[in-house]
Amino acid sequence: MKKRTISAVAAAGALMLSLAACSSGAAGGNAAAGNAAATIPTVKMMVGGIDKQIYLPYELAERLGYYKKYGVNMQLSTEQNGGVGAEDAMASGQVDMAGAWYNHTIDFKSKGKDVIDVVQLSGAPGEREMCGTKSGVHSAADFKGKTLGVTDLGSGTDSLTQFLAHTQGIAKSGYHTLAVGAGSTAIAAIQRGSADCVMTTQPTVGALTSKNLAYTAVDLATAEGATKALGSDWPAAGVLATRSWVNSHKDAVQKVVNALVATMHWINSHSAADIANKLPAEYVQNATITKQQYIDGLNTDKGQFLPDGIMPAGGPKTILAMEKAIGVDTSNVTLGDTFTNKYAQAANKLEGFTTTSTPAGADG
Repeated sequence: MKKRTISAVAAAGALMLSLAACSSGAAGGNAAAGNAAATIPTVKMMVGGIDKQIYLPYELAERLGYYKKYGVNMQLSTEQNGGVGAEDAMASGQVDMAGAWYNHTIDFKSKGKDVIDVVQLSGAPGEREMCGTKSGVHSAADFKGKTLGVTDLGSGTDSLTQFLAHTQGIAKSGYHTLAVGAGSTAIAAIQRGSADCVMTTQPTVGALTSKNLAYTAVDLATAEGATKALGSDWPAAGVLATRSWVNSHKDAVQKVVNALVATMHWINSHSAADIANKLPAEYVQNATITKQQYIDGLNTDKGQFLPDGIMPAGGPKTILAMEKAIGVDTSNVTLGDTFTNKYAQAANKLEGFTTTSTPAGADG
């Protein structure tokens, strides 16, 4: 009995050692997996209206699986009407990056905040000045005395509206600006007559047109339209971040840019229908627009998207001139510090794509 007991104890001990070894191995495996997961950076990005066509690349990259492919855990969010803007959320540290317009970098610089654009997704605002059928507005020259809707006061559409008026010699005091948001709220402003015109994008443009509520008075949706109205390419949607965050997260920045540059090439090589089919259903078909109208609008405005993420040459100078014209103090703004092409250039090189020759911008 004693001998059998000793044997049993020995066996039990051996079993426990074996289990401990297995447990240790599993823990080691879990630790390794955890370490591997830890190398995948998490990035929080807020977009200035993620369901707008002008901002579709951010969500499309997610739907294509490109953030995951290039090694970043992207957490996307969208700004809400009446809430904090994407660029302000980024500048205050609520999120790491903002999917927003390039011109905000100059606005921030004028206020002493160091924000840079790390990849440029569009060379035109993607906006149209949509004017009610009874407004009598057919160009910016007709703005005087009118109520003009913008997404929000101080927004990029507000700045653009001011600049369009300025080109016609109309001071800001010569018209009234009204925050109307986008989508149903912008449509309602035209329907009620509370705004004569609204500056808006697809799919709101398509909804206003199909309902015969408004027509295009000024087309800023493509590079061609922007050049005609504003004198040059007008770089709009990009990815903004504070320089301090960029400098301390260069690997994460590169991975985000890799994903978005790959997305821009995908957009360039696929049809509007292909793009619409990849996006969430509620983005392309809802109470204000049908999917076919969304596709038609994207077919018309697809030219706003840049295929390589590179800042258009001359674009920053156009933005700087606009900001100065509408009263922003640009005396301390150095354009080369407001953007960088190095991440986009590296992303294109990674995939074997060629890029256009443009200034490098900031060193990031």
